[in-house]
Amino acid sequence: MDETAFPGRLPERDRPWVMRTYAGHSSAAATNALFRRNLAKGQTGLSVAFDLPTQTGYDPDHELASGEVGRVGVPVAHLGDMRALFDGLPLADTNTSMTINAPAMWLLALYGTVGLEQGADLARCAGTTQNDIIKEYLSRGTYIFPPAASLRLTADVVAYTLREMPRWNPVNICSYHLQEAGATPVQEVGFALATAVAVLDAVRDSGQVPAERMGDVVQRISFFVNAGVRFVEEIAKMRAFGVLWDEITRDRYGVTDARQRRFRYGVQVNSLGLTEAQPENNIQRIVLEMLGVTMSRDARARAVQLPAWNEALGLPRPWDQQWSLRMQQVLAYESDLLEYPDLFAGSHVMTALVDEVVTGARVELDKVLELGGVVAAVETGYLKSALVASLAERRRRIESGADVVVGVNRYTETESSPLTAAGAGAVEQVDPAVEAAAVDGVRRWRADRDAAVVDAALARLRADAATTTNLMPATLECVRAGVTTGEWAGALRQVFGEYRAPTGLAGATGGGGEPGLVAVRERVTATARELGSGRLRLLVGKPGLDGHSNGAEQIAVRARDAGFEVVYQGIRLTAGQIVAAAVEEDVDLVGLSVLSGSHLAAVPAVLDGLRAAGRPDLPVVVGGIIPASDADTLRAAGVARVFTPKDFALTGIIDDLVTVIRHANDLP
Repeated sequence: MDETAFPGRLPERDRPWVMRTYAGHSSAAATNALFRRNLAKGQTGLSVAFDLPTQTGYDPDHELASGEVGRVGVPVAHLGDMRALFDGLPLADTNTSMTINAPAMWLLALYGTVGLEQGADLARCAGTTQNDIIKEYLSRGTYIFPPAASLRLTADVVAYTLREMPRWNPVNICSYHLQEAGATPVQEVGFALATAVAVLDAVRDSGQVPAERMGDVVQRISFFVNAGVRFVEEIAKMRAFGVLWDEITRDRYGVTDARQRRFRYGVQVNSLGLTEAQPENNIQRIVLEMLGVTMSRDARARAVQLPAWNEALGLPRPWDQQWSLRMQQVLAYESDLLEYPDLFAGSHVMTALVDEVVTGARVELDKVLELGGVVAAVETGYLKSALVASLAERRRRIESGADVVVGVNRYTETESSPLTAAGAGAVEQVDPAVEAAAVDGVRRWRADRDAAVVDAALARLRADAATTTNLMPATLECVRAGVTTGEWAGALRQVFGEYRAPTGLAGATGGGGEPGLVAVRERVTATARELGSGRLRLLVGKPGLDGHSNGAEQIAVRARDAGFEVVYQGIRLTAGQIVAAAVEEDVDLVGLSVLSGSHLAAVPAVLDGLRAAGRPDLPVVVGGIIPASDADTLRAAGVARVFTPKDFALTGIIDDLVTVIRHANDLP
């Protein structure tokens, strides 16, 4: 058989997608070295992870940045950091994706300035700023400003790049975190498209882009999606995305060129489904999830980045990221996937699945638009409540065994894994000295600049923010003056204010009337009665800048279902705020959720605060991605319980919380 003449084969292989790994930690210099190693291994694009202070507009020496600097990404506090990050990497020839949202304008201005310093033509620079602020109110929590002001910043970036950086994707509509927060495929498509409509409406209504150029805007809008392990369903979801995007951009915005209406997306496959238990199973999960966005040629991702097998344990090492890169390379270069046209064209099964997702997503999109658009749906809490409820239902199915997770709720017998034999050595460790160096660095940067020039630049930024002027020119002036990330965001905070998004807990339920929950509810009632109080009170706290609140919200929902009165004030709290709430609300237990790796700084700060407030007796429990050795350290410091991703049974966790309260109060 002459395989090269096979009639179903393409005349030549498709070009593979852009291959990335999501990378950044410790410092700009360390991340630059990591970028160089990854590119040498065959990675074809960069995907920059920024640390939480950078993402939320704080400098390394801010109180809220304590314990967070360099942990989940690279700290970039000023132009000097951006120079170090891309030192020796020609930006004109490097496709760079930056996962940055609220301060996207600022980071793009830093990036473009470094490009110009390198002699690059900005019109040649290609890449993406994520810049989808809506999903931050719903899932990741790295928002700063109110929704309307945030959309204004996005529209300003779109208008600027259209003129100055036409190959740049100024916004990356991000449904990835919607799925992480609980969205079904139908909700993921519907809610993401509602966000895209809000962005395009904001650009159109800003008056900065002529109507005849909306097609040019549309063709630079990209999406960043999630792909779960149900890869057949994921293929249908991606094809449905394309159908609806083509329809919306043609009918709502009058884009007549079909090439401009093409659905363009990158993907990070699902991290939520990765398990701490039997983590070797994550390898096959990642491969199956990758198939969901590569198998269908007509709906294939333009760029792919894969998580590492040990992300449920901590920060991946370079070797772990290399393994994930090699998965992509084997699929692209060893398999025959890229040699064929779309494998699902004409499939009755796929057509029916796509139609089902399209129909459901249209309903969700129409519902959001009827509410007044995605901003109104955020401010009323509709979107957040829908996601919390969907995630609660997903957790219920896993706990009941209706959804099987191998190694977690079925087939749990296992051999010892050589991959995790090294314990904490199986993940990247961030040197605590990194934060001290960053703090010292930003203070020296401030001391070495012209204060009058800085003040003038910030004054212009505040003045322009109070009008409808595009803020990119003032931001670029701030970059050149030596303004820091925290100062830029602080100036806009003064004009726009800050925002606290709805928590979405109202009306959400989790365990229903399952027998286990009924028994726990009886224990809660009995314990409250023995303590002489009406109800047990639980404070759920999110210290520091970690905005991944899904776990905290699910604990809050299940605790409330069990009869607790739950105090939950949302994300991004100082230790002092958590302690004050615990004392003022007279709670029986404090539960802290930390997923950023800052637990060894954030948790002792709360314990110290409780002692200073005269409540050393108040029990504290902690949940998060916490290595075993760190868990021992926290327990030695006085933490009553430490929960990690392997503790998936929420009702069991709530039962344990009752036990902690009883023990703290000397009840049998």
